[in-house]
Amino acid sequence: MTTQNKSIVQRALAGLIDRGDTDTLASFLSEDFIHHRPDSTTSTKAEWLAAVRAALGPTAGMQVEILHVLADSDHVVVHSRRQLPDGGPEIVVVDVLRIADGAIAEVWEIIEPVAHAATNLAWWEAARQ
Repeated sequence: MTTQNKSIVQRALAGLIDRGDTDTLASFLSEDFIHHRPDSTTSTKAEWLAAVRAALGPTAGMQVEILHVLADSDHVVVHSRRQLPDGGPEIVVVDVLRIADGAIAEVWEIIEPVAHAATNLAWWEAARQ
């Protein structure tokens, strides 16, 4: 199951990253798909796909580099680095996807601007001293 679930996510993302193909991505999402943001808001399949189209569509300009795809049972984790368009910040994103019945049922997204990484680690350094 782990290998199959990883393959589902890789196929869903392949066309999106290369060509901004959101239709292929949509075909891998369950009808009751839910996207979770770090601020505890959620969006439906239609809402999330609209946001993805705006950010990653053929003319949107966001560049995405997939760094890792890891799978364990019904969860797949995607670690990526993204350059926002028009001189926007570079961000690192971790998406945790839950697969159910061969489709992506949920995604939890964690985002950190690369420029904030050192500041966000200050608590860690203080705890180690």
